[in-house]
Amino acid sequence: MNIAVIGAGYVGLVTGACFAELGNHVTCIDIDVKKVTALQQGILPVYEPGLEALVKSSIAENRLHFATSLADVSVMPQVIFIAVGTPADEDGSADMRYVLDAAKGIGDYMTDYCVIVDKSTVPVGVADQVEGIVRAQLAQRGATTNFDVVSNPEFLREGAAIDDFMRPDRIIIGLTSKRARNIMQELYQPITRHPEKIYFMTVRDAEMTKYVANAMLATRISFMNEMAVLCEKMAVDIENVRIGIGSDTRIGARFLYPGCGYGGSCFPKDVKALIHMAEQHGIDPLILHAVEHRNVLQKQWLPQKIMARLGENLTGMRIGVWGLSFKPETDDMREASSLVLLEKLIAAGATVLAYDPVAIPMAKKILPARWLTSGQLVLAAHQYDALAQVDALALVTEWKPFCYPDLGAMQSLMRQAIVFDGRNQYNPTQLRDAGFEYYGIGRGIEKALETV
Repeated sequence: MNIAVIGAGYVGLVTGACFAELGNHVTCIDIDVKKVTALQQGILPVYEPGLEALVKSSIAENRLHFATSLADVSVMPQVIFIAVGTPADEDGSADMRYVLDAAKGIGDYMTDYCVIVDKSTVPVGVADQVEGIVRAQLAQRGATTNFDVVSNPEFLREGAAIDDFMRPDRIIIGLTSKRARNIMQELYQPITRHPEKIYFMTVRDAEMTKYVANAMLATRISFMNEMAVLCEKMAVDIENVRIGIGSDTRIGARFLYPGCGYGGSCFPKDVKALIHMAEQHGIDPLILHAVEHRNVLQKQWLPQKIMARLGENLTGMRIGVWGLSFKPETDDMREASSLVLLEKLIAAGATVLAYDPVAIPMAKKILPARWLTSGQLVLAAHQYDALAQVDALALVTEWKPFCYPDLGAMQSLMRQAIVFDGRNQYNPTQLRDAGFEYYGIGRGIEKALETV
C-alpha cells in the first residue's frame, strides 16, 4: 500500500518506519528541510530504541522516503496520516495549527480517493474541521474527489514505541465509511491477527478515547503520589501499599508507582486539553484539576527534601543528579521532573552534576546556556562522574544502569553519602546498611524509625 505520513517527528517517524517495515511504500513529509535532509541520510531527530535501524533498513530497501511536500509524492497515496504536533496553547487548549495546515495541503494535493487519518492527538470535532478544510480546498480547485477522514489515535510509549506498534494491545479506529473500514483493516491486518484488538467506533468517540486514556493514567499516578505524601506522614511504606492494592484484579499494578512527577509530551498537555474541553462545555473538571495540581506539587518534592536536609541556601554544595529525561529509554525532556529540580537547586546556589545515558545532547539544546557557562551545571560524561565530591545524589529517572550501582564506589566519590530516591528504585535497608542516608517517596521509614 502507498502511504504518506505528514510530520516526521516522534509519532510520524515511528508510524512511517513501522509501516515501511511491513512492506508498504511510505513517504514521510516534513517542512523542516534540515530534518528531512538528515533523515534521508538515516540521521534521526529523536532517540527511540531500534528506530534508527528500522529507518536505515527501510531506506535501503527503497520502501521509506522523506520529502518536504506532498507535491514531491509522485504516486497518490491510498492513506495519508496526519502526525504533526499538537502542543498546548497558553489557555491549555491543543494548538491545531499544524493539523489544519496539513489538511489544507492535502486538499491542494489530492487527485484520487484516499483515507485521511488523524494520528495526532486532537480534541473532539477536529476531524470535522479537517474534512471541511479539505472540501474547501478541493472546491477551490473545482475538484470533486471523494475521501474519508478517520481518527486513529496513537498509543505509543516512548522507549517501547516499535513494540507497541508491532504488537498493539488495541487499535482504536473512528470512522463512518465502510470503504475506509476495509482499507484500515487491510492496513493493520499484518499486526492484528486477532480482530478483537481493533475497536471500531465513531470518529468523535475515537478522538475522546485518546484523551481519556491519558488522563486516566495520569490520574492513577497523581493519586498514588498523593497517597505517598500521606504515607510518609503516617509511618507507612507506600511500596507495600502499592503491592497490596496492585494485586487486586480490579485495580492492577500498572501506573501505580509513586515518583517525583510525570512529564513527557502526552500526559501534561492532554490533561490540559481535556480540562479545556470540559470548561468549554460548562463542566468544572474537579478531578482533572486535582491531577494537574498534584503533579505540580510532586515535582517540588525532590528539591524540598534536599533543602530540608541540607538547608535553603545551597551555596558551596554539590548535588549529583542521575537522569534528565522524563522516563527511561528516551531523550525527551519535555515537562520532565528534572527541569524543576535543576531550576530549584541552581537558584538555591548549588552546583549540579547531572548525567543521563541518552539525554545529554538534548539537555545542551534546551537548558539555559548560562547554567553551563557559569559552571552551575556540569553535564557529566559518565554516571559516576556526576558523584565527584557531591553532598547528595538525587535519582530522577529510573534508567537500568542506575538500578544496581556500586555502593562502595559511590561512597568513595561522594562528600556526603546521602541519596534522594525520586523513583523508589533502591532498597532503603540495603542503602542504610551500606552507610547511606536514604530518602524515598512515601516510604514512611523515617517516621517509623523514630518510633523504634
